[in-house]
Amino acid sequence: MDNSSVILDKAIELALQSSWESFSLIDLADSLNLSLAEVKRYYRSKDDMAEAIFDRADKLALEKTSDQDFRHLTSEEKLVESMMAWFEYLSPIKPIIKEILAYKLTPGHFHLQGHGITRISRTVQWFLAVADRNYIGLKRSSDEIAVTSIYLTSFSFFLIDKSDRNTKTRALLSRLIKSIHLGQKLTNGLSRLNPFSKKSMTHSD
Repeated sequence: MDNSSVILDKAIELALQSSWESFSLIDLADSLNLSLAEVKRYYRSKDDMAEAIFDRADKLALEKTSDQDFRHLTSEEKLVESMMAWFEYLSPIKPIIKEILAYKLTPGHFHLQGHGITRISRTVQWFLAVADRNYIGLKRSSDEIAVTSIYLTSFSFFLIDKSDRNTKTRALLSRLIKSIHLGQKLTNGLSRLNPFSKKSMTHSD
């Protein structure tokens, strides 16, 4: 295992023993028989460590594509499974994640909030890629907005979900993603009925 993973694992361990805010980088370094300079070589701050935690969740979501059974799922099912893989990695460390998010959202932490927006966008893009949602134009934009909204809603619920294996989060996520599919079908149906749509004009000609 590389040093960055060892350091991050120890940071998570120390945070679970106390809290994300209270464990010190000196304690982290001492517990690994490292100097602060060596820790800084891999992580410039606790926020870098927090981002690494979310990177791990992203990685597990992406690894779903290597499962042969996963490849035969519908796009909506792939969204559910990849997002749940993301959530399930974070499930054992929910208290830490709550602290990290609370710190990022503290008034005045504009740089962290900016990074947070970038992080959300990047993670959603990976979800879209994993689910083969290769739309273009306005359809891609609307789909990205819908998936982002579902991700954030489900993430918020996940943080307070106490059900076994986060089954309530999965149920909510499945309902919300199904609503995208139904909404797209409705939109397509209305488009065909619209006398001013290109398809209708083509048929009338």
